[in-house]
Amino acid sequence: MYAVVETGGKQYRVQEGDVIQVEKLAVNEGEVVSLDVIALGKDGKVFVGEELANVKVNAKVVSHGKGKKVIVFKYKPKKDYRRKQGHRQPYTELVIETVEG
Repeated sequence: MYAVVETGGKQYRVQEGDVIQVEKLAVNEGEVVSLDVIALGKDGKVFVGEELANVKVNAKVVSHGKGKKVIVFKYKPKKDYRRKQGHRQPYTELVIETVEG
């Protein structure tokens, strides 16, 4: 059984025991978070919409961190214009504990 959950404007296909990195959540480490379910796959069938009224996905917050550095480099040729900037996206690491439904 798997579920498709949405958080931070992105969708993730998860099963029990999966470890995922999502956009940073304002939750302390060790707490349990309930995620929004948009689809459920069970026994070869896919359920969406009103069929998901009592489906829940609970995940435990393992840690917070920052991703790999991305270099943003802007330049205009022949004009001596160069700007270099780095960015590290913050994330929250979750372990999917239960998919109830």
